[in-house]
Amino acid sequence: MKEIIRAAVAIMIICGVLFYVNNQLDKSSGRSGSDTISVYNWGEYIDPELVERFEEETGITVVYETFDSNEAMMTKIEQGGTSYDVAMPSEYAIEKMKENDLLLPIDHSKVPNLSNIDPYFLDLPFDPGNEYSIPYFWGTVGIAFNPKLLDGQTFESWEDLWDPSLKQEVILVDGAREVMGMGLNTLGYSLNTKDEQQLQEATDKLKTLSPNIKAIIGDEIVETMRRSEAAVALVWSGQAADIMYVNEDIDYAVPKEGSNLWFDNMIIPKTAANVEGAHKFINFMLDPEVAAQNADYVGYSTPNEQAIELMDPEVTGDERFYPTEEMRERLEVYKNLGLETLGKYNELFLEFKMDAQ
Repeated sequence: MKEIIRAAVAIMIICGVLFYVNNQLDKSSGRSGSDTISVYNWGEYIDPELVERFEEETGITVVYETFDSNEAMMTKIEQGGTSYDVAMPSEYAIEKMKENDLLLPIDHSKVPNLSNIDPYFLDLPFDPGNEYSIPYFWGTVGIAFNPKLLDGQTFESWEDLWDPSLKQEVILVDGAREVMGMGLNTLGYSLNTKDEQQLQEATDKLKTLSPNIKAIIGDEIVETMRRSEAAVALVWSGQAADIMYVNEDIDYAVPKEGSNLWFDNMIIPKTAANVEGAHKFINFMLDPEVAAQNADYVGYSTPNEQAIELMDPEVTGDERFYPTEEMRERLEVYKNLGLETLGKYNELFLEFKMDAQ
């Protein structure tokens, strides 16, 4: 019995030491305390000058990390190894994180700049009342193309990507929902379908595009299109804006059949170590001047209507990146499909990628 007690005491001491060491490591790496916040965001999705400005104005140090997919972000937050204070997931990910009890409610009284957001982007189905999320950026999925390399060809329809003249010319973003969504849109199906027959039809349709596929890649799309190394690419609207900023020959279109309308919002994970600092950061990013500078740098569309007043009218009046409400009616927001259906999307996307090699 004494041996058991000694073993239990030893285990408790070891656990205590490990907890202390981990806590000290967190402090030394700037991951806890009222003078530090950890921000988890998509790559190249904030103006670095604004991070420095926030630090100068508040005295709070920002530890900044990036992710490349909503799924990777959710997994890391769920594992709880790092106490992220602010993250920027997409709408369907927010819906799933709510279901999994991974979010803290946001105190709107500590985010007075929320009043600067266009009401169109508030109180959306994935987070009624914006209880857990605050709008950051929004945009579409469409086609970036270089008319000079295509004898003036345009892309009013998804079907235009299947033109035999585009052999080895089309680049696709490496995203299951984006590519499967393109296949579903082409056939007139919902981006959120759970119908296995429709999903298989979309996959079969995508496979017939294989001869035209040059590559299926990630952020490299931007540089590839900038250098005119490809003629056509399936991209997010902000990527298209980045490409067009450097290469004026590039154009961007959302096909008539419809596409994805997405929203990225700021959230506070349940494991946050500095909730007060998180609110300060969110409110700072909603300042009109800050939001305008951020939108100019990142290239995506801002939901901040006060910021729009400070931006170049040629930018905010460009319906390719700020589509009218009428145009948005043919766009669809991704929904949380559940693990089983999402797994099916990923499985079929992999099947298509193997066929396209």
